[in-house]
Amino acid sequence: MNFFSSLSVRARRSARPAKVLTGLGLVALLAACASTPLPPHVPPQAPQTLPSTPSSTPPLPSVSQAPRVLAPHAPLSEISIASATPPPVTMLAAPLDIWERIRRGLSMQDLDGELVRDREQWYASRPDYIQRMTERSSRYLFHIVEEIERRNLPMELALLPFIESAFNPQAVSSARAAGMWQFMPATGQSFDLKQNVFRDDRRDVLASTRAALDYLEQLHARFGDWHLALAAYNWGQGNVNRAITRNQREGRSTSYTDLNMPLETRMYVPKLQAVENIVARPEMFGTVLPSIGNHPFFDTLTIERDMDVSLIASLADISERDFRTLNPSIKQPLVMAAGTPNILLPWDNAKVFEEKLKSYRGPLASWTAWVAPTTMGLDQVARQVGMSESELREVNNIPPRMKVRAGSSLLVHRSGTRDRDVSEFVADNAQLSLAPEVVLKRTVVRARKGDTLARVAQRYRVSTVSVAGWNGLSVNAKLRSGQRLTLMLPKSVSVAERAPARSAKASKAARGQQASLKKPVRAVKAAKGKQRSVRVASEDRAGRKTAKR
Repeated sequence: MNFFSSLSVRARRSARPAKVLTGLGLVALLAACASTPLPPHVPPQAPQTLPSTPSSTPPLPSVSQAPRVLAPHAPLSEISIASATPPPVTMLAAPLDIWERIRRGLSMQDLDGELVRDREQWYASRPDYIQRMTERSSRYLFHIVEEIERRNLPMELALLPFIESAFNPQAVSSARAAGMWQFMPATGQSFDLKQNVFRDDRRDVLASTRAALDYLEQLHARFGDWHLALAAYNWGQGNVNRAITRNQREGRSTSYTDLNMPLETRMYVPKLQAVENIVARPEMFGTVLPSIGNHPFFDTLTIERDMDVSLIASLADISERDFRTLNPSIKQPLVMAAGTPNILLPWDNAKVFEEKLKSYRGPLASWTAWVAPTTMGLDQVARQVGMSESELREVNNIPPRMKVRAGSSLLVHRSGTRDRDVSEFVADNAQLSLAPEVVLKRTVVRARKGDTLARVAQRYRVSTVSVAGWNGLSVNAKLRSGQRLTLMLPKSVSVAERAPARSAKASKAARGQQASLKKPVRAVKAAKGKQRSVRVASEDRAGRKTAKR
């Protein structure tokens, strides 16, 4: 036996007593645990496998044996493991409705104060508004709650669309934020929400919810506080970061309530807290929430070919309005499979749609996309695609007196040469660029005495709203005599058409010139009258002389 072999044997021999002691310790520990009831929330565990003991040690009794009362210093052979039956675990019943499910997941730190009380009173005094808002949310809440639970986020976030849009996916703010979660165009693009002439994913229920929760998670990771994350969602993370930096320099607290923020942002979290309080305890505010079942309202279906909106609605036995309520991102009468492959339908109607689609044999789409090869007038486009100019203008939302620039994507009727589904590139990047049919030139005119914007607009054959917009005035603004006004007029307008807008001095000079031109006429007339009177007088004298004779 070499050195390493003897060392190994010694190690095994020395390890045996330790192994036996370890086994005895575990047995004693398990016996002690068996006599102690488990807490209610701990589920019953399977018996653990004990380490094997040397062959000289008697085998341990079965787990099912009854416990024994051991005398002090009892031999190892009398030790047994007691059977332990833990008390039944109390399980929470599944939530009956979505409101109870939301209440169970509320976990943000509460905000309290006068602003919260003010918003509670505001909402509680408008039961009709709460009713409309909550009924509208019934279509989307289950999906949002599911996503929030999947990400293990606070359930207060499910109430955020109440504050942002009153759960209206078609809502658009004055700052051009759109959709249920009110994404600004640039922020939406940064979260892969496509915005083009055919669709706006900021309104898409699935895509916007995914993007909003992604954004909120990023903001929370950056600021480490949900109230600050919500402030950044409303005001912008750069603004919140600068406000925090200012407070840090001044040695002040950087919590949400201590930052210097605009009024809208200062009221933002109190609004959410007020809605949370009403949802958590509606009876305290005299509010009755509509019953919303804890089950999905819609089902998600995938289409593989372009389909008309009217056909989808018909096969699903719903109205086009109901279809657009669940699919608000689709702007056109066509669903493009390459851009919007997932459509939402009411749960029961989705089954109806799938069954009817299997037996449907007609055309799926009557529209497709056409890209303008050059800049063209709408009459030229209409002739080329075989549509009337009015229909082409209406379906593509093109205003009058506009040309279509090269590269613009238009929705047109399918025909023999244009009978393909829309490509992914066009479905994701379609844009409509327009140019005026006539070139406008900036022209400055002066108002006459007693002029109004409407009168000036009528004189130059433009709209009153346009004149007001060009000059930053209201439509009913009063004008001073001689006030300068900027107009955008076609280059083809002649000088004669602009003549009525001469300045007051020019008009006065013109009147003076006309008066000076009239003076010689009056002088000639006076001279002629004088000559006539002289002639008549001489004739009278001659007549009188003749009469005397």
